[in-house]
Amino acid sequence: MIDKSAWLLRQLVRQIWVRSVAIGLLGVVVALTGIVFGRFIPGRYEDMLGAGAVDDILTILASSMLAVVTFSLSVAVQAFAAAAESATPRASRLLEEDSTTQNVLSVFVGAFLFSLVGIIALATGAYGAQGRVVLFLATVAVIALVVGMLLRWINHIMRFGRMGDTLRRVEAAATRALIARAKSPYLGGQNAGHGPPLTALPVLACKTGYVQHVDMEMLSDCAEAHDLNIWLVDLPGSFATLADPLFLVVGRNTDAAVLAQLRDAFTIAAERNFDQDPRFGLIVLAEIASRALSPAVNDPGTAIDVLGRTVRILGHWLGDDGLEPEYPRIMVPAITGQELIEDAFLPIARDGAALVEVQIRLQKALAALARMAPAQFAAPAAAMALEAADRARQALANDIDRTRLGVVLEKLAAR
Repeated sequence: MIDKSAWLLRQLVRQIWVRSVAIGLLGVVVALTGIVFGRFIPGRYEDMLGAGAVDDILTILASSMLAVVTFSLSVAVQAFAAAAESATPRASRLLEEDSTTQNVLSVFVGAFLFSLVGIIALATGAYGAQGRVVLFLATVAVIALVVGMLLRWINHIMRFGRMGDTLRRVEAAATRALIARAKSPYLGGQNAGHGPPLTALPVLACKTGYVQHVDMEMLSDCAEAHDLNIWLVDLPGSFATLADPLFLVVGRNTDAAVLAQLRDAFTIAAERNFDQDPRFGLIVLAEIASRALSPAVNDPGTAIDVLGRTVRILGHWLGDDGLEPEYPRIMVPAITGQELIEDAFLPIARDGAALVEVQIRLQKALAALARMAPAQFAAPAAAMALEAADRARQALANDIDRTRLGVVLEKLAAR
């Protein structure tokens, strides 16, 4: 499991301003290399390479990059807004973390700063004749990079922020989180089983919000150092409050300093995060399907697409790793198949009850999961199928649709 500092660093690197600052500073450094390395260039190359035209080229590059950055940023913001409006606001964060968009915008900003610094340095006479040659060569390289990024950006914005692109990103994030949890269903700890003893000390959260990350190694080190056993109550994705226990502790050394150290292993913020929270990806997909089924949108095809993606995601769920716990002093509650099934299918069963094509695909999806992983999904999938069928019988207005659904149910039951 990744520790807290590395996880926070990963969250920081995903922000666009970090990449923009890094590449912008690189552009400034490249622009100033002519001052340092100019003396190594023979003077005869200035006229041969046309280095005297570098002033005009940098002026054109600076003005064009400013316009391109403004336009590209507006396109990205529109894509974020479109994803939030057509899919769900919870999915727009994945678009904001898109590496292609961040790289393109950062390169454009870096090229703008490179040309601006180059113009200023030329105006002050910091470059000699040889330095202008180095600047000219650097300018040619920057222009080639910008052209390449423009072509990549043109190809990228043709699908960026569209419904299919958003669904693909949510599916990928949910799959990564589910596979990681399937490999370590108790986050490296032990199954909490029947729960802690009655003597366990409940420890409340220090703030209200969603648990985004739990540093299991930090918890384990503290438990080993002070001879403690810890039962987690709130997993990543849980909503922690000041009135409910975040975890429970059994041991003698439970003074305030030790409890504060244990609390520090939990990262709590205002929103859920996809990384350690496999249920969140399923919930976001279900939200997209639920919005598509609303009368204002009326897009059952998207809901059917979500059902297929959900089956593909849940096919990775194994349930129990069977490995020796890496952190034996930490007891962790399991994610049950019922929780995953309800997160993924309950909104679709409710909001798509009056659409026979959605109900048929829902029944087939649940039956497929029950066959793929019977130990984890057979019982909860059967219960959800019965609930969905009952909702459909009450909501379907046409007897033909009820008969059509009944035929499908009979076929699935006969398998």
